[in-house]
Order: sequence, then C-alpha cells, then structure tokens
Amino acid sequence: MYAVIKTGGKQYRVQPGDVVVVEKIDGDAGAAISFNEVLMLGGDKGVTVGAPVVEGAKVAATLIETRKGEKIKIFKKIRRQGYRRTNGHRQMESVLRITGIEGAGETAKWDGKVELITKAEINARARGLAPRVEAAPAEEAPKAKKAPAKKKAEATEA
Repeated sequence: MYAVIKTGGKQYRVQPGDVVVVEKIDGDAGAAISFNEVLMLGGDKGVTVGAPVVEGAKVAATLIETRKGEKIKIFKKIRRQGYRRTNGHRQMESVLRITGIEGAGETAKWDGKVELITKAEINARARGLAPRVEAAPAEEAPKAKKAPAKKKAEATEA
C-alpha cells in the first residue's frame, strides 16, 4: 500500500518503512507525527483519489532527526563592472520514517524498529570513526575454558 501526502508545499509518495526527507517539522527526535493531508491512496483494492484529500486517511511517521540540508551557493555577477557577490544557504530539513498508512478500508503497518541514528553518525561509522554499538549485550559471556595441563609422561616422550 502507498500514499501521496502533502507537507511543506510539496508532495511525496510514501510506503510503510520508507525514510523521507521533508521540510522542517517541529518536534523532538522520536516524536510521532501524523499526516492528514493524504491526496491519494493505492493498494490491493485499487487507487483512491481525494478531492482534494481522502477523507479519514492518515499516514503515521516517526521523526528521526532535524538537520541542515546540503549547502546551496548563490553567486551574482555583472560582467565588466567588477561586481561579484557570493552567498550561501543551508535549509533546515526533517528526516522521517513512515510507520503506517490507513484509509479507504485498508491499513498497512511497518513491522521494523525505528532507530534514531543520525546521518552524521552513519557517515562516521562508514569511515570507521565511530565505535560500533552492539544491538543487545550478551547476558553472560561463556567463560573461557582453561587449556588442559600436559601430563608429565607426554612431556618426557616428546
């Protein structure tokens, strides 16, 4: 099942389990977010198009992080006048994990676990700069067995 949602003046096609980068949404990491502006739903029962939104449809998501996006450079120049200006901008954006879609008599949930790992931490792990975190520590590690002592008879024969 998929849905087309509208947020931040843009439209996104999403499915349960997708990671989507959208315009900044207020909230802390791990917050549950619900989108009521669902423009279209598609699934096993066919496609449902809203006019302008599908009534009773919701898309649930979890906010993973809010960060600055890629740097955009603005360069202005008027030729032969010695006029050059450089400026830059980094837009704030939010990273979301879509956890569920419901509407038009259908529901779809994502069964996975939402991990709140930031993009910076993922990049650091890829370069080997961040320590790896174990998923679940072992309850008790098995104790190392001692090596059997050599018998005196074996030592004299050798």
